[in-house]
Amino acid sequence: MAAAFGALFAVGEILYHVFKVNASVTRKIIHTGTGLLTMAFPPLIGNHWLVLALCGSFLLILLVSFPLNLLPSINAVDRKTHGSFIYPVVVYLCFMVYDYFDAYIYYYLPILILAICDPIAELIGKNYPWKPYVFFNHQKTISGSLGFFGSAWLLSSMLLFSLEELSFFHVATISFFVSLLSTFAEAISHKGYDNLTIPLSVQFILVVAHTLNLH
Repeated sequence: MAAAFGALFAVGEILYHVFKVNASVTRKIIHTGTGLLTMAFPPLIGNHWLVLALCGSFLLILLVSFPLNLLPSINAVDRKTHGSFIYPVVVYLCFMVYDYFDAYIYYYLPILILAICDPIAELIGKNYPWKPYVFFNHQKTISGSLGFFGSAWLLSSMLLFSLEELSFFHVATISFFVSLLSTFAEAISHKGYDNLTIPLSVQFILVVAHTLNLH
């Protein structure tokens, strides 16, 4: 797993240095690739200490690389963001929640919504900036938020149907609230804090559903 993450970082650096791909693009590629690679954690790694070691190692690498101007494929973006530092922390937190409930949905759903829906929202918002709005002095677009909501709803429905034994009504209800709250979390967050608020909002709905015996 460590080698796979190292290879992903290397691909990002090659795209940035050799093919002159903009850092905002390479950052999103690594963002999505990291999320997809971490899907292997639950079935392959049974000990949360090993996950902590992996996440802690990459957090340390990212913290060291920033002041030394290393890993520009991640760090050379024209905005202040803490997202890359938050990412390994939130992966470990989600793994701990999964470990506590012993159910894959608590890990896969928050991480995949973060890894897939967040870049989709940014892609749609930048290319089709329909009806911009401002939240806490930070501009978003209705088109980007709709893209996030739609992709989160689709992803939630697919995972809940495949990983949980739920009725159609319960899947539809949980998917709707997961999508709604995570879209709101993405809309109000900036400087990379959506890497924290999005997974936490998903976990919140899943825990509430579990408490209400919907899940």
